[in-house]
Amino acid sequence: MNKRYLYTSESVTEGHPDKLCDRIADGILDAYLLRDPAARVACEVTAARGMVTVMGQITSNATMDIQAIVRDIIRDTGYADHRFGFCADDCAVVVLIDRQSEDINAGVSCSLEKRMQVSPSGSGKSVDPYEAIGAGDQGMMFGYACNETRGMMPAPIYYANQLCKRMSFVRKNKQLDYLGPDGKAMVTFEYVDGVPKRIQTIVLSTQHTESVGQEKIREDLIDKVVRPMVPDKLLKDTNILVNPSGRFVHGGPCADTGLTGRKIIVDTYGGVGRHGGGAFSGKDPTKVDRTGAYAARYIAKNIIAAGLADRCEVQLAYAIGVAAPVSVRIDTFGTGKWEDAVLEEMVSHIFDLRPAFLIEAFDMRKPIYKQLAAYGHFGRSEYDLAWEKTDKADEIRAYVTAER
Repeated sequence: MNKRYLYTSESVTEGHPDKLCDRIADGILDAYLLRDPAARVACEVTAARGMVTVMGQITSNATMDIQAIVRDIIRDTGYADHRFGFCADDCAVVVLIDRQSEDINAGVSCSLEKRMQVSPSGSGKSVDPYEAIGAGDQGMMFGYACNETRGMMPAPIYYANQLCKRMSFVRKNKQLDYLGPDGKAMVTFEYVDGVPKRIQTIVLSTQHTESVGQEKIREDLIDKVVRPMVPDKLLKDTNILVNPSGRFVHGGPCADTGLTGRKIIVDTYGGVGRHGGGAFSGKDPTKVDRTGAYAARYIAKNIIAAGLADRCEVQLAYAIGVAAPVSVRIDTFGTGKWEDAVLEEMVSHIFDLRPAFLIEAFDMRKPIYKQLAAYGHFGRSEYDLAWEKTDKADEIRAYVTAER
């Protein structure tokens, strides 16, 4: 008997108030990294009616005009005038920034491993350069990959992200110039024996001007958003809901307070697999909330690419100020060709998971983050992201084959 079930994931457009805050936080991070690749940035943003507040800790040799960065990002997102209730040129921008805590800085800049290798006289043995810095925080991070889509992402979040990107595209290129920056997409897949077979429901909600009616919005979104992005074979008796609450003129920060880090499921796998709770945006790569999660995705994706499982979840855990992770766990949900314990042992032989190594291997000191702040940090084939490569697949396959 076939096992059938439904699974739903949601995404939001770049003009959603929470995503606007993520874009601002990562835009500030990018600006610092452009001038000072060693900058330490931990930046939080809120956005409400007429006001953006930037808070956090930044230690850098660079001096930035944060207000100008904020306004440029708001304008680029689509809030360039008063049509949608929030305007880059006249909103208040409050900046509350301090330096990184010296206690945190001490542990990050000199890892526990480095401190243990140096004698009191300072004449200890040389230190492995990848043990020079410790993790910027403690916590656990998860990565996930599966064979449901070409990018090895779960199908519901993949298509939800594609629909949101498309809504932004048709707005910005004036195909549907009545759309506002704020919007959401939700996609429900029907699975049969663990395989996504069709989309049962699509929900699209989009901000719009006063002048357009709901029936036109529905027709336009189906024609210019859904049809170009979703294969016909998935649209079998699909229920498509467009602005099911009706009018959606008031949106963005004038209708809902935005906050960084409140769309962590949108940023990752749409609820498939677990999440450690740490957000990405506004954090420099010494923060393992970001770097550890990217590394976990890299491991999981290479295991899938090696053909060793249909689904794979990787958990990493770090202690603040310590370079090496305190634990590594792999779960292939019964789809693995080898025991999970064998794959965990493989990770310790093939992958260097110390933050300093990952930062270099993934080239994370570059200003690459604002482009990822909306539509997910994983499965982004339009960018050449190091943690999305599958260059370890052959080595993984060779290792487990030899162990067998």
